[in-house]
Amino acid sequence: MPTLKKIVIQDFRNIVFQELAFSPNINCISGNNGEGKTNLMDAIWYLSMTKSAFSASDRFNFRHGCEAFALAGTYAMNAGPDARFSLQVNSAGEKKVRRDDKLYSKISEHIGVLPIVMVSPADISLVSDSGEDRRRFVNAVLSQMDREYLSAVQQYNRLLYQRNRLLKDNRPDEDLLSVFDTKMAEHAARIHSTRERFVMDLVPVVAAYYKTLSGGQEEVFIAYDSDLSKGPLDRLLKGSREKDFYFKYTTLGIHRDDFLFKMNGHPIRRCGSQGQQKSFLVSLKFAQYEIMKREYGFPPILLLDDVFDKLDMGRISNLIGMVAGNDFGQIFITDSNKVRMSGIVDKITEDRSYFEAIAGEFKML
Repeated sequence: MPTLKKIVIQDFRNIVFQELAFSPNINCISGNNGEGKTNLMDAIWYLSMTKSAFSASDRFNFRHGCEAFALAGTYAMNAGPDARFSLQVNSAGEKKVRRDDKLYSKISEHIGVLPIVMVSPADISLVSDSGEDRRRFVNAVLSQMDREYLSAVQQYNRLLYQRNRLLKDNRPDEDLLSVFDTKMAEHAARIHSTRERFVMDLVPVVAAYYKTLSGGQEEVFIAYDSDLSKGPLDRLLKGSREKDFYFKYTTLGIHRDDFLFKMNGHPIRRCGSQGQQKSFLVSLKFAQYEIMKREYGFPPILLLDDVFDKLDMGRISNLIGMVAGNDFGQIFITDSNKVRMSGIVDKITEDRSYFEAIAGEFKML
C-alpha cells in the first residue's frame, strides 16, 4: 500500500517551506487553531487528488504574496522502489503533476494511484448544504476506484456545459440538442448505475460503523435520489425540452442527483444533534475507507482532522476501538489538545510520531 514517507511543501497556505518525515503508522499533529494543522492535511490530500479538499479554486492555496506553490511526496509503494510525486501550480492556472519527474499526459491519470480518505469538520456541509457537496463526495470516492466512472463524469459535464450554452440561444438548434441528449444519456447511464451500486454497498457499512460508534442508539440510512430512476436521460430530456427552453438550462439529469442522509427515517440535518451528525459523518467516511480498502486490497491513507471535536468520551472511546481493531494503514490525526490526543493514540500503538504546528512551521516532538 502507498505510504507517505516524506513531504516537501513550499508556499502553500501559511507554510513557507517544510520538509517532514512520517511514521508509516500514526502521525499526530497538535497546535492551536490557525497554526497550519489543517493546511498540512490538505497538502497530503492534494498529492493524492490534485486539488484541495476545501478550496474550489487553486488560487486560494497560494501563500500570501506568492504566485505559485509546490508539493512533493516520497511514497513507499505496494511493490518495487519508492516513488516520488510532485505537483506545481502557478497563478496563470498551470498545474503540473509528475511521477518520478515524468509529467502525466492527463492529470486524471493520477487519481486513484494514492488512495486517500479524509474526515474533517468541513464534512458538516454534507449534512447541511446542497446536493452538490454530496455529489462531490461520491465523485471523489468513485473516481479513485473507477477510471471509467471519472471519464464518464468529465465527459458528461463537458456535454452539459455545451448543451446549456446552446439553450441560451434565442432559437436553439433542436437537432443539435437531440445529439447532445443522446451522448449525455450514454454517460449518465454509466454514472447512475455506478452510484446506485455504491449506495447499496455503502448503506450497511455506514449503519454498522454508526452502531459501533454510537452504541446502537439510532438507525441511519442513505437514499439515492436521481431523475434517472424515472427512465433513460434522452427520453427525460425530450420530455423537458420546453421547460429547458424557458429556463435556458438543462433542468433534468445526473447533475441533479442527491444522496439523502436519514436517521430513524427523518433527515439527519433536522433531527440529529451535533454529536449525532458528527458520528454519522465519521461513520460515512469510515465506510468509504472500508469499501476502498476492499476494492484496492489494502487500506488507503486516512486523514483525521480535528475528529474528536463534538464527540463525547463514550463515542471517542468507540472511535478508538474502530481505529485500533480494523487493520488500518497510515493515519494522520490533528487535534488542538495535545494531551488528549497523546492519551488516545498512546493506547493504540507505540509506533507513532508527534508534531507541533506553530505559524506554519512543524516541529517533531
